[in-house]
Amino acid sequence: MAEVPAQDRPPDAKDKTLHLIADNYATHKHPAVQEWLGKHPRIHMHFTPTSASWLNMVERFFRDITTERLRRGVFTSVPELVSAIDEYVAHHNTNPKPFIWTKSARDILQKVIRANSHLSSKQNATLH
Repeated sequence: MAEVPAQDRPPDAKDKTLHLIADNYATHKHPAVQEWLGKHPRIHMHFTPTSASWLNMVERFFRDITTERLRRGVFTSVPELVSAIDEYVAHHNTNPKPFIWTKSARDILQKVIRANSHLSSKQNATLH
């Protein structure tokens, strides 16, 4: 991980708690990640629920802002980055387009039922 230059950090940054939100993948269980987190006790990880499909819409927005504005940008300070994000959001909001679900509620619920049934049968198999 890259360090934020000292001039861009608030003077009390090391006293602040940092909460990171991540997908619920197994990456965070890797020994190297666990070791790093152990050395940085102010960092608290939070993981999205595995069945929170509405978060996919949020992820799509972050993907768009990353590919359309941030990826090839050069930002020499945190305020410059914040300004670029604010400008993107303001521009996006001049002509917003809703994210549209491609599955019906019925399809989503049937998938959840199938997954739950599959998980339950696996759990029962391990108990016996």
